[in-house]
Amino acid sequence: MLTTGDRLEVWGDPIAHSLSPLLHAAAYRTLGLDWAYGRRRVGAASFAGELASLGREFRGLSLTMPLKGAAFDGAVSRNRHAELTGAVNTLLLADDGPHGFNTDVAGLAADVAAHLAAPVERARIVGSGATATSALLALESLGVSRVEVAARRPEAVARLARLGKEIGVTVDDVGLDARARDAVPLTIATLPGGAPLAPDVADALAREGGLLYDVVYGHWPTELARAWERHGGRAVAGIGMLVQQALRQVRVFATGSDERPLPDEPAVLAAMRAAVTEV
Repeated sequence: MLTTGDRLEVWGDPIAHSLSPLLHAAAYRTLGLDWAYGRRRVGAASFAGELASLGREFRGLSLTMPLKGAAFDGAVSRNRHAELTGAVNTLLLADDGPHGFNTDVAGLAADVAAHLAAPVERARIVGSGATATSALLALESLGVSRVEVAARRPEAVARLARLGKEIGVTVDDVGLDARARDAVPLTIATLPGGAPLAPDVADALAREGGLLYDVVYGHWPTELARAWERHGGRAVAGIGMLVQQALRQVRVFATGSDERPLPDEPAVLAAMRAAVTEV
């Protein structure tokens, strides 16, 4: 796999809000790499043509919605988390074609782990969309063996249960509207930031929900975060997940692997965190 370019971009639609250019610029500055990282508005219909038009000066791409499925289809190889989710958020461009990675799962797992005082065996996921899939895989990597899913779409929870069976995690459908719940030490919320949630539902989730890790960071506090505050719990926003998944993208672009640490990685991570803290 030969990759020599020095240009990178993040693609998606919409894309103007993306913090990826700030994160990646901070990382490459710290690493002493003179790489350019930009952004481009690309929709699913134009993705294949845009990808085919790139010259050898391009090293890789970060992908956001709605391109993760198209990037999966266009990759000549994929890491385990990409295969299990059907989503690629990182493409490393090489002579033999684009190599796909999903760094969302490992990024979420790393940031959740940083906020846990001790390992947990049980957890709850709120929501059942694409981010819930990443959350389930992140929990698996953290050693969680049983996961409750609180959601309104039984068919989506059934899909998560099938994935859970494949990876050795028991998934229980507990519904979203229950007013009484068993205690769990960790809740990962995967609902969109503006998703409406009735106060009594949010309160029921918060009473015995342990630590709340909410993947949202742009619409803070969420309804769930407010409920956790009402009940004296601790709620964490998902900005750290964004930083950690971007760090793994930088690993891919710099080393060819999302698992190989960067030189002086703590300094790189600190610079990336500072870049978005200042926004």
